[in-house]
Amino acid sequence: MTKVSIYFIRHGIAADRAGYDRDGDRPLTEEGHKKTKKIARKLNHLGLKFDLVQHSPLVRAKQTAAIFAEQGYPIAQSEYLAPEGDFQKWLDWFRNWQESGISPGINGGGRSDLSLGLIGHEPDLSAWAEVLLWGEVRSVLVLKKAGIIGLAVPEPETPIANSLLFMLIPPKILL
Repeated sequence: MTKVSIYFIRHGIAADRAGYDRDGDRPLTEEGHKKTKKIARKLNHLGLKFDLVQHSPLVRAKQTAAIFAEQGYPIAQSEYLAPEGDFQKWLDWFRNWQESGISPGINGGGRSDLSLGLIGHEPDLSAWAEVLLWGEVRSVLVLKKAGIIGLAVPEPETPIANSLLFMLIPPKILL
């Protein structure tokens, strides 16, 4: 059985909505770029390795993922991570990925542990984490921009209400 650590990472600080017709077009601000780069470097320096980092198709999430890619993390876009993305379809993908033990960045399969980063948006990321933790959304986890929630998912068959919270870090801790 393959155990997985999932890191829910909120995109960095983005431009104000007022300047954009479509929310999905909002890029990271200069401050958002700088802070996100510091955080990605810090995670890499601390030895955190991702086998895969999935990201939302929105501009600010793509830019956040590109910053993580600069640290050597393999990235892939996932439509499921767009705002109001389909958690059940992502969960089906996740179970297959976890059971195979194979992803970009992994040489061969059959590993006993994997690490997955998910770059997306609120309130979806914290809601997904809460479902994996408690089987329901309780609206108690708070994920700041460029913040991280870490969960250990021990069972591919039953990740819902069977995961363990091991990390909840606001960005200021890593800056």
